[in-house]
Amino acid sequence: MTVTGTTTEDTAAPRKLRVVMAQLDFLVGDIPGNTDLIIQATREAEEQHQAHIVLFPELCLTGYPPEDLLLRPSLDLRVQEALERLKQANLAPAMIIGAPLRSAGLLYNAAVIIEAGEIRGRYFKRCPPNYQVFDEKRYFAEGSQTLVVDIKGVPVGITVCEDLWKDGPLEDAAAAGAQLVLNLNASPYDIDKQARRKALLERKATENRVSIVYVNLVGGQDELVFDGGSMVYDHSGTLKVEIPQFTNGLFPVDFLCEHHCQPVSQPLPPEPSLEANVYNALVTGVRDYVNKNGFKSVVLGLSGGIDSAVTLAVAADALGKERVRAVMMPFRYTSSASLEDAEAQARAMGVQYDVFSIEPMYDTFMATLAKPFEGTRPDTTEENLQARLRGVLLMSLSNKFGSLVLTTGNKSEMAVGYSTLYGDMAGGFDVLKDVPKTLVFRLAWYRNGVSPVIPERVITRPPSAELAPDQKDEDSLPGYDILDQILHFYVERDYSAEAIVAEGFARADVERVVRLVDINEYKRRQAPIGVRITERGFGKDRRYPITNGWKIGF
Repeated sequence: MTVTGTTTEDTAAPRKLRVVMAQLDFLVGDIPGNTDLIIQATREAEEQHQAHIVLFPELCLTGYPPEDLLLRPSLDLRVQEALERLKQANLAPAMIIGAPLRSAGLLYNAAVIIEAGEIRGRYFKRCPPNYQVFDEKRYFAEGSQTLVVDIKGVPVGITVCEDLWKDGPLEDAAAAGAQLVLNLNASPYDIDKQARRKALLERKATENRVSIVYVNLVGGQDELVFDGGSMVYDHSGTLKVEIPQFTNGLFPVDFLCEHHCQPVSQPLPPEPSLEANVYNALVTGVRDYVNKNGFKSVVLGLSGGIDSAVTLAVAADALGKERVRAVMMPFRYTSSASLEDAEAQARAMGVQYDVFSIEPMYDTFMATLAKPFEGTRPDTTEENLQARLRGVLLMSLSNKFGSLVLTTGNKSEMAVGYSTLYGDMAGGFDVLKDVPKTLVFRLAWYRNGVSPVIPERVITRPPSAELAPDQKDEDSLPGYDILDQILHFYVERDYSAEAIVAEGFARADVERVVRLVDINEYKRRQAPIGVRITERGFGKDRRYPITNGWKIGF
């Protein structure tokens, strides 16, 4: 279906069209608050930028992803009330928003065009995704029609997110006469996502001879982080405008439209390093999770090791030093280097710092357990007790002061179960949950390049949990350079053990790592959520059965 509207301006060529990209952060479920933000942003876009169109992200009215909130009986009423408010605001620019809409009894992921107090058009997303973190087919029906609407004399096509990734929707809009295609997105971050988006937009613009405005959500939502990175490509496939990732705001772009809509070029931002990009994603994820859930502050165990050091740096950068508390909880195996380095970093970052020894508590527990443990030898039981005592201290501080406990486990260790349930896994949010250990080291060097806050010895000495004398991580695990590669193939690319061995890894290492991943699925399921930074994250991306008889190697 093609929808055509009347124009209120002279149609002499070339026409000038100003589109404001609303790269904003919306709160899932807060339909009234999100409506306020849409109205406020549109007014600002009109008053400060003289916008003709204000383009918002996918499902901005509900926030993304709303998940089972879409099943609530009151959803339709709340959405209709919000649309009425947007119409009654009677704003001059055409607002193009994302919202769930019901039609003929089916729910659709929709784009709605509201201009001068009227709904000018509705578009239903044609390609709802159902992979990785996406399960839109659980909620949404597939649209089937094309929408091209005349705005200020320019034929404008509308698509939503994955409609651009599949062949059909954009091609149909171009065939229906669209000179400009506006694409609403809620596309979560992963390490090389922006490069894949650019390759796609370049190809689609070139093949269809249309300019494309790609607007993306920004901000954190549980384990997902949306990086923005909104862009404009012209009809020849040239990148003309790119908004820096992880930046919240309104960004105007002008088009001169005759036979094509040609965007006016703007200076492109420098390409960020991988480490800078990941670090920004972690900061965004922590800041929004803490703030959107109403926590006053965070608390974490600072061990003198690299994982807690990077976690502390991210937390302080996300929230400010006044909202961060670091706690060193030494035991008889804690080295003087760990004590010195933890204090040095806490002082350098200006956070509250406490030292609470777990020695007295440990001795009390062991005295209580002396009789049942009689005749046994020390093993991981005593090591786990140390971790669990630290978890009790942190959770007590959390309960008393309303602080969120940040856990510090990284993806490599979590994958193979190198963590303790109800110990170092006790907490509400794991900053490094999807960050491999080798990348943790790179992030530490990156952060010190901004300003030196992590003692160099923390980065250079061999990692250790310090739960036993002279303990090192590599005593019980392959080297992290090997471990992370095996995990990449097994967890993120679903290679079999045989296929990983064929990549050149020792069979014994591969079979050991694969077995550890499989038997520790129960533990990973109970871990706190954390920021997703890879294409196959360690949260809802991975849904393997805990109880199963699958054998390695196939």
